Amino acid sequence: MSFEGQSVLVTGGAGGLGAATVRKLHAEGAAVVIADLADDKASALAEELGNKVAYVRTDVLDDDAVLAAIAKAEELGDFRSVVIAHGGFGVLEKVVNRDGTPHTKKGFTDTIALYLTGTYNVLRLAAANIATREPLADGARGAIVMTSSIAGYEGQIGQSAYAAAKGGVISLTLTAARDLSAVGIRVNSIAPGTMRTPIMELIGEEGLAKFASAVPFPKRLGQPEEFAGLAHYLLENTYINGEVVRIDGGQRFQPK
Repeated sequence: MSFEGQSVLVTGGAGGLGAATVRKLHAEGAAVVIADLADDKASALAEELGNKVAYVRTDVLDDDAVLAAIAKAEELGDFRSVVIAHGGFGVLEKVVNRDGTPHTKKGFTDTIALYLTGTYNVLRLAAANIATREPLADGARGAIVMTSSIAGYEGQIGQSAYAAAKGGVISLTLTAARDLSAVGIRVNSIAPGTMRTPIMELIGEEGLAKFASAVPFPKRLGQPEEFAGLAHYLLENTYINGEVVRIDGGQRFQPK
């Protein structure tokens, strides 16, 4: 599958994983829309890459904002591909905390809204648009890659909200792929382990080394470029569908 003449929408395109994906897809010839809320970072990345890259300020829970990003992608090229890689915040609370208080309902619902509802919102709106394209070989119209986490399989202590949200993305993957098979759209997900994003680097080398020690091999954190390469491959390989692919160096989260 060639990306020449095509456009791709990347949510969270200014973040660590998203920005690496934007760079990779642009290098492969795609026009890319950076859908994010980080104005400075997103604008700087779009300016750096220049031709065929645009930033659209996008709240993934806002239908109008998502549709505006899709419209920009249509403007830039033949819109057939999406990578959903947005992040934001984390809530670290037990179901019942040490002081006896229950997990805050808002912390849980906000996390579900961002990581699961936001993912689904982009999925449904983008898929409805891609479904209008003329089919290519084998009746294919496009592909969507979502982002889960290995926490969706092995949520650690205090991660109930995040694990539930990412577990929801895992469960959504095959169902969405089955739903969208009728219109020739593939859906896959990536479940990253511990990745060396700019946010992670804030903990310093000692903290990074501690996280790396839990990875069987190679004993390091994953690189955003490795996530980007996998996202590109899942968009490109037209026979991979309904899969959740772990990228974690063999890591399995322990309780804490």
